[in-house]
Amino acid sequence: MNAAGQGFGRLRGMVRKEWLQILRDPSSIAIAFVLPVVLLFLFGYGVSLDAKDIRLGLVVEQRDQPSLQLAEAFRRSEYFIPRCFVDIRDAEAALTRHQLDGIVWLRHDFSRKLLSEPPAAIAVRVNGVNANQGRITEGYIQGVWQSWLDKYARDRGRELQPPVQLQHRIWFNPAVISRHYLVPGLIAIIMTLIGSLLTAMVVAREWERGTMEAIMATPLRIREMLAGKLIPYFVLGMAGMLFTVLLAHWLFAVPLRGSFGILLLAGALFMLVALAMGLLISIVSKNQFVAGQLALIVTFLPAFILSGFIFDIGSMPAPVQLITHLVPARYFVAILQTLFLAGDIWAVILPNLGALALMLLVLMAVIRRKAHKRLA
Repeated sequence: MNAAGQGFGRLRGMVRKEWLQILRDPSSIAIAFVLPVVLLFLFGYGVSLDAKDIRLGLVVEQRDQPSLQLAEAFRRSEYFIPRCFVDIRDAEAALTRHQLDGIVWLRHDFSRKLLSEPPAAIAVRVNGVNANQGRITEGYIQGVWQSWLDKYARDRGRELQPPVQLQHRIWFNPAVISRHYLVPGLIAIIMTLIGSLLTAMVVAREWERGTMEAIMATPLRIREMLAGKLIPYFVLGMAGMLFTVLLAHWLFAVPLRGSFGILLLAGALFMLVALAMGLLISIVSKNQFVAGQLALIVTFLPAFILSGFIFDIGSMPAPVQLITHLVPARYFVAILQTLFLAGDIWAVILPNLGALALMLLVLMAVIRRKAHKRLA
């Protein structure tokens, strides 16, 4: 048999050994298929950036027809759970006790000043402890108030003439459902965990069990050993990714507007990067516990915080934005959100694919330099 055939035979034997090890270790299967389901349910159903069921206090000092009509408009809104008060001090006390998220105060002269100069105003108090929900609550109140005022003016033959008329067009996520934004990014987090956490303990496990010495005594070359360890986990990771994509599409109704082929290409490239990161950690650390902790700190936490999965990168300080360029998940999250919500936008996809390819080349070069077939 020639050298190429012998090399293929050694590689096939190594791949078979790793598959048997995976099948005998239920934790690998659980990480690839059970963990995605758990995370998707937690983030798909338990985490939402939408503000609904806002507890709103309505203080109506003069119970005349316009005031009651505006209060009814807040009751009909899907975003508010109104609670009526007669005295503003009672409402402010409830806001202080965190029983309310906001207050709308209609003073006794509200109806008299409607459509007059100066116009009537409503007083608004918003709980700003959660700044994001506070801004959303303020916007929802403004929307209900403006819609009701426009209708009130038209019913009386008047037409409000604001200095600027806004025409809203929401692209890519017209329903403004945060789940459609979160779930695609979650795929990158899941693949980071599958790729890095599984492979981080591959070589370390061999050292702990004392089987590395036996592998070193075989004719297996270092590149064949590394490839034999990566191939099974690559297949397992891609299967986990496809399973996650199916759940995202069928369970959470997240649209996939881009090409499925490009999704597979980007997923394969990112999986190789995640596997390379885990393998590098595994080579540096010869202890499974240390390798697992390093994988969580070096790969999962940056992917969760600095990838744009939840927190907007543009809102971060400039030094932190620079650090995000070292996080592979940043590029994959951008590709996923583009493919799922916008489509095949090459101006976004190609630069991020290039960044992932460059990271893979650098990581493989470092692995080749660090991996040696010797015991010391």
